Amino acid sequence: MADAFSPPPPQAVVPPAETPTVPAIMTLFVGVVVIAALYFGRDVFIPIVVAVLLSFVLAPFVDFLRRFRLGRVFSVIIAVLVALGIILGLASLIGTQVAQLATDLPRYQETIADKVQTIRKATIGRASALVANVGRQIEQATQDPQPAGPKSRTRANEPEKPLPVQVRDPDPTPFQLIRNYLGPVLAPFETTVIVLVVVVFILMQREDLRDRMIRLFGSSDLHRTTVAMDEAAKRLSRYFLTQLCLNAAFGVLIGAGLWLIGVPIPVLWGITAALMRFVPYIGAFIAGVLPVLLAAAVDPGWSMALMVLSLFLVSEPIMGNVVEPLVYGHSTGLSPFAVVVSAIFWTWLWGPVGLILSTPLTLCLVVLGRHVEHFEFFDVLLGDRPALTPIENFYQRVLAGDADEAQEHAEELLKERSLSSYYDEVALKGLQLAVNDATRGVLTGQQLYGIRSAVTELVEDLDAYEDKEPAPAKAAQPDEGPAGPSQSERSLPKEPAIAETAPPPEERSPAWRSDTPVLCVAGRGPLDEAVCGMLSQLLHKHGLGARVVPHLAASRSNLPALDMSGVAMVCISYLEITGTPAHLRYLIRRLRQKAPDVRILVGLWPAGEAVLAEERLRKAVGADVYVTSLRDAVAACLAAVRQAGKTAETSPETAEPAPDRPRAPAREAFAASA
Repeated sequence: MADAFSPPPPQAVVPPAETPTVPAIMTLFVGVVVIAALYFGRDVFIPIVVAVLLSFVLAPFVDFLRRFRLGRVFSVIIAVLVALGIILGLASLIGTQVAQLATDLPRYQETIADKVQTIRKATIGRASALVANVGRQIEQATQDPQPAGPKSRTRANEPEKPLPVQVRDPDPTPFQLIRNYLGPVLAPFETTVIVLVVVVFILMQREDLRDRMIRLFGSSDLHRTTVAMDEAAKRLSRYFLTQLCLNAAFGVLIGAGLWLIGVPIPVLWGITAALMRFVPYIGAFIAGVLPVLLAAAVDPGWSMALMVLSLFLVSEPIMGNVVEPLVYGHSTGLSPFAVVVSAIFWTWLWGPVGLILSTPLTLCLVVLGRHVEHFEFFDVLLGDRPALTPIENFYQRVLAGDADEAQEHAEELLKERSLSSYYDEVALKGLQLAVNDATRGVLTGQQLYGIRSAVTELVEDLDAYEDKEPAPAKAAQPDEGPAGPSQSERSLPKEPAIAETAPPPEERSPAWRSDTPVLCVAGRGPLDEAVCGMLSQLLHKHGLGARVVPHLAASRSNLPALDMSGVAMVCISYLEITGTPAHLRYLIRRLRQKAPDVRILVGLWPAGEAVLAEERLRKAVGADVYVTSLRDAVAACLAAVRQAGKTAETSPETAEPAPDRPRAPAREAFAASA
């Protein structure tokens, strides 16, 4: 087949590296200042952040109380008092359990010492003896020899021994005693009071804070921003409350299991497991280290430690992989890499508290980026949605010449859409990106050849798929997780499949009874022939044979040799055509002279072309039908088959074919749709 490539466009000129602009420097400066403020002001920011997260948890409870007409003030007070009671109850339990652990530690130390001694004797006893022997020899070899001289000295020559001096601190004052004993208790109490006060004000002024956020980030579109803020707040509240309940259930399960096993102070380890489970992936296993060590200290054998280890190894996977998917039904909206990086970042900033708060804080940032345009980079960096749209993904993979990855991506999309929808909504638009880059001169001829080869291979690989709607999957529902709608393909339209097929050959008019009644002619662009391959494949799947010829086959010199026998319709494909398409007009004129009775369809895949909007240009070009999608092209060919069949039935067999073709209605319909 002749190559339809035009001469390669000129190479792109790479501009010199630009110096950082003032906005970029200011953005970097602001980022550094924010991180420094978070680090040095952690004593202030940590209570505020905890208060904000706690307000998300208590907001549904406040709304529930307000349904009983208790009023905002009483509802907030009751919710805060309930939260305070739970916090004080947990604190008292933790204090009691820690005191009991401190009392029993000496007994546990003896058991641990015995086990260590047993291990040393069984495994490294000889090695320890050898190391000790070598150490003694080295010590003897490095000792200084006794100085030579008289063994006795006179008392007059001996140095005077220093007098021992003992420094004693003054007795502490009553104020110092109070500070020493109450300081460790007052610091958490102060933080708790600050958190509860901030929670009260947040719950009391939720609407006012929302309005200020809208004014700050989205005043240009009040309706959209208000709806987005309300939905995001509700999702976060449900998620945090659900996560808290699941973690509490996990803590109860661990505590009950440890109590049945016989591990001391199981309540403390249950609370620790519930708190540490806020740390993704490894939090629950970190919480299991101390119970395993304690079980090893309590039991003279190893059975209790192995049972505790099995409890954590079984409970966490079941909770994470079975219970949570059943409760949530959807993902949180965070990528695993973002979860790990955020855990490291917040731990560096705020220590262990930052480790526990890392996932809720990162989720809040993703929600902010998903609903506020100025912070979209948070969603791109931390969210689980694809960074590239399906169209960009298609272009990136065919640009790399990787037909296998393009096929894998296409098969994922074909699980929820028809083949014609994939070609129209993804492949054609991806090829338009390639044409735009070629027009700008950033693609070489070799790259265009690689793109065409990859697309041709992809079309051949997708020949096994029928152009019909796939069976709906059970989980084919949009993701409404806490971060908001997070569909796998972002804002990708979906056209229904073409339900019609061509009638069998015996029911068609004589002009449409050949094996290939449709001739697909590629335009002048280097990728138009690939689009003709897509159209030909779709026509075959709907009962119409078609063959593809390159643009050179319809040139002035090659047109006389072009085989037009059995052709009832010609489909011309253009991915890019601008201005007055004189070459298209002359191409159609040559085809009219070659086959006067053949209908001609022009597919202009960029829907914004002037020839689609101006009736004068359409008349000047002279085609019968204009379409902007492969779906419309197939539908127009099927309509032409049916129209020809009806004309053959109503016309006498000996009558000449009517010279006037119904062009105007098709033009008007497609012009209106454009």
